[in-house]
Amino acid sequence: MDIERYQNLIPNVFLFVDRRCFPDWEIIKQTIDFHDLTFVLEGRSYYYVNGERLTVEAGDMLYIAEGSLREAHTCKESPMHSYAFNFQWMSDEKLNLPFDTVTKFPLTAELLNYIREFNHVWMSKQPGYAMQARGLFQLILHRLLTIASHQSPQTLSDSRIAKVKNYIVDHYSEEIDIAHLARLVNLNPVYLGKLFKLNTNRTFKEFLNDVRVNNAEMMLSAGGFTVSEVAERCGFKDISYFSNVFKGIKGYPPSHVGR
Repeated sequence: MDIERYQNLIPNVFLFVDRRCFPDWEIIKQTIDFHDLTFVLEGRSYYYVNGERLTVEAGDMLYIAEGSLREAHTCKESPMHSYAFNFQWMSDEKLNLPFDTVTKFPLTAELLNYIREFNHVWMSKQPGYAMQARGLFQLILHRLLTIASHQSPQTLSDSRIAKVKNYIVDHYSEEIDIAHLARLVNLNPVYLGKLFKLNTNRTFKEFLNDVRVNNAEMMLSAGGFTVSEVAERCGFKDISYFSNVFKGIKGYPPSHVGR
C-alpha cells in the first residue's frame, strides 16, 4: 500500500461524536455521501453495509466509504460506546481509504490521545478550532495508513523506535551510530537495527540520510550557503559522498537546488 497517494488529501470532519448509545439507538437506512470512521471502545452494535450484516465490538475500527448504504442499531444488552468521525475530502477526489469495513484494532495510547485531544478541541470550539481539529484528524489518518502499510500495529507502537527517530531528527548534524542509539534505549545494536527496519521499512542509515538530505535541501532552497557548507552543517564530512547520497535520494544533485 502506497501512502504517497493519500498525502495530498485534506479531510473535512463535519461531524464528530463521542457516541454513548442508549439501548434503542439506531441509524436509519440510507446511502451516505461521506466517509464514516468509527472506533469502538465498549459494547456491541450491528451494522448493515451494502446489505452485509456486520458485528462491531470493543477493539474494532469501522470504516464505511462514501456512497455506501448504511444502517445500524446497538445491542440492547451491551450498548456501544464509540468515537465516530464523519468526513469528506476537501476536493472532488473520490479515493477511499485502504481499510476493511471492520478491522480488529486495539487503540494504541498514541491514537487514543489524538482522539481525546480532538474531542476537547471539537467540544470547546475556540477560534481556529476547525484548523486544529483537521490537523489532529490528519495525524490520526497518517498513523492508520502507516500501520496499514506495514501490517504491524504492534511494532509501530514501539516507543523505543519513536525515541530513536526523535533523537536522529534532533541530532542529525552530529556523529550518530547505531551503537550510541542502542545505548539510549537499552538494546543490543544488532537487535535495534532489525527492529528499526521492521518498524520503518528503512535501515537506520537510510533514515538518517533522508533526514540529513531533507534538511540540506531546505537550507539550499533558502539560499545563503554553499553546497560544501550545507554538507558540513548536515553531518556530511565528504562533499562527494554528500552529493552522491543527495542525488540518490532526490534524483538530482544538490547544485541544482534553487535554480
